[in-house]
Amino acid sequence: MASALARGWGEPVLVLDLFRPRAEALVAEVGGAAIESHAELAERADVIVLAHKPHGVERVAAALAGAAKGVVSILGGVSLDTLRAAYGDTPVVRMIPSVPVEVRDGVTCHARDADADADLQRRAIELFERVGLVVTIDESQFEIAMGLMSCAPAYVALVAEAQVDAGVRAGLPADLAGELVAASIGGTAALLQARDMDTLAVRRAVTSPGGSTARGLAALEHAGVRAAFDDAMQAVVSR
Repeated sequence: MASALARGWGEPVLVLDLFRPRAEALVAEVGGAAIESHAELAERADVIVLAHKPHGVERVAAALAGAAKGVVSILGGVSLDTLRAAYGDTPVVRMIPSVPVEVRDGVTCHARDADADADLQRRAIELFERVGLVVTIDESQFEIAMGLMSCAPAYVALVAEAQVDAGVRAGLPADLAGELVAASIGGTAALLQARDMDTLAVRRAVTSPGGSTARGLAALEHAGVRAAFDDAMQAVVSR
């Protein structure tokens, strides 16, 4: 996710990664510098975006030793209370982006926080608005939101893969099937937005009585597509 954000922002960044070749590769791509230490990062960065593994919160906070000017966390499952306990007086903001931020078409959920540092919060929102939509929600809704927007690119990619495979089995070349599916997904997303997410209207516009789409939809319902997505949501929120 850190790499996706850096590519979306398209500006030089300061990168600290325990696997230095990965940091150097990202810097070679977008510009900036691979930083040697947490202390150097805290000294040079106005805002630090936390994109490490969630279990490393206390270790990274201790390494920054209270020197960070402001912290924006994109860590799944790490609450504002946990961040505040780890970072003390350092201002913190919690965000969860989706990977299409890489092409500036992502979604970022921002945790509503009445006690947040106003300047850091404003800067964080402006920064993430450069790579897509930012929606402010209660932190209690974060896990559910993640199940919809943060996980969604993987789900959509799986659905697209399944459609392409079905097309190939039916006789289309893989590259043609992929082109058709990708363009159809993008166009359908734009149509849904234009119609204020009226999914029923879009389905009815495509589905004629007894036609091909009606038969396809019936097959998907019979296979349990709705139940599968409900199971996926429960798997996310119950972790």
